Amino acid sequence: MTSPAIPAPRTGSANWMRSYGLMLRRDATALRTWLITTLLIQTLMGAGMGVMYGLYLGDIPAQAATYLVAGIPALALFPIGFVLVPGVIADQRWEETYDYTWSLPVPRSAAALSTLTLFTGLAIPGTAVALGVSVLVYDISLTPGWTLVPAVLAVSAMATSVGFAVGHGVSNPRLVNLLTNMLIFGVLMFSPIVVPIDQFPDGLAAAHRILPFWHMAEVLRSSLTEGFVTETAGHWLVLGAWAVASWAVAFRVISRRG
Repeated sequence: MTSPAIPAPRTGSANWMRSYGLMLRRDATALRTWLITTLLIQTLMGAGMGVMYGLYLGDIPAQAATYLVAGIPALALFPIGFVLVPGVIADQRWEETYDYTWSLPVPRSAAALSTLTLFTGLAIPGTAVALGVSVLVYDISLTPGWTLVPAVLAVSAMATSVGFAVGHGVSNPRLVNLLTNMLIFGVLMFSPIVVPIDQFPDGLAAAHRILPFWHMAEVLRSSLTEGFVTETAGHWLVLGAWAVASWAVAFRVISRRG
């Protein structure tokens, strides 16, 4: 008596695309309650902090206001990737659904790209709202260029990549929450997103030339204004390096799961 044949696993690009579509639909359904929260957080982090900086600084010149407002998209994009993505993964560990997610019979690259696509897409509406509110509050004019869309997508994808790596690389959800809370405080208080990096102490400025936050702001600022950023190639390279390193860490972790 012969044993029944075990069906061969589906392979190929068609199966990968089908798996990606299924995971994207599954993730979007599971996270639908995050949509309103996401919009609220982005608006508060972006436009809200922009308004607060204005209160601290008082009546600032139009040039300074333009510089500040052009950094608002970076403040709005920051929490989606760096905070919400690792938070979602930490919640999966709390709810004990993390192992189930990665046991699904789909290519892990398709599941990972689903997360990247979903949160990159979620970042755009809130960013637009935050920027629009800030422009109205400060009554300034921006000069968006053709690089704005690629810049928003690239910055959002990089932030999501880092958050994905943190969420998977740090297995303790309590530690993930601690790190993201510390990051929020550090970015809001000690990062050159809406303040020129030249005003920072030398040591902190040197650190931010390696960290991604200043580069996020400069890439977006160069797409919204003229004259503030003269060289962008270095900023794009740093963001690309952070994205590649993050995915290397993330895939190393998820590829080890049984």
